[in-house]
Amino acid sequence: MTSRRDFFTIFLVICLALTTWLNFLPNVWALGGKLPELNQSAPEFTLPTNTGDGEISLSDYRGKWVVLYFYPKDFTSGCTIEARRFQEDLPKYSSRNTQILGVSVDDINSHKEFCDSEGLKFPLLADTDGTVSKAYGSWLNFFSIRHTFIIDPDGILQKIFLGVKPAVHSNEVLSSLDDLQNT
Repeated sequence: MTSRRDFFTIFLVICLALTTWLNFLPNVWALGGKLPELNQSAPEFTLPTNTGDGEISLSDYRGKWVVLYFYPKDFTSGCTIEARRFQEDLPKYSSRNTQILGVSVDDINSHKEFCDSEGLKFPLLADTDGTVSKAYGSWLNFFSIRHTFIIDPDGILQKIFLGVKPAVHSNEVLSSLDDLQNT
């Protein structure tokens, strides 16, 4: 007999597969809704986190580059791989004046457990109602879709990644960050 948790996991895997498969959609529209526009101010937000003072706003990082990545669920295979790669490359991001911020619908307790188990030293933000995911076109009914955004030190959206492949994504982001910073 299949439990509700098994059903949810199977449904989530199917949705993630569809998200990747349907990556042919134009950049203005992603499967998760309308994406914010490049070269415009990134949507501002404040979300709870398990680190620091318990809340983080995008504006807290003015003067730094921000890699804002959305992911479906703590402790799932693709999300764990993606987070590990960002963690492994964290010194490279720091040397580029860049802050990594992860966002999912998981609550701060789940994020704390995930950070502790994986040794993550960057903040994970709890978008439990999907408000921020929706603002970034990264929402699919009840979870965040795997999208990443590079935001410059002035808060301007410079790059959008759709159809993210967790195992190689951090390298792609670093390469794009180098291109953007050397322009």
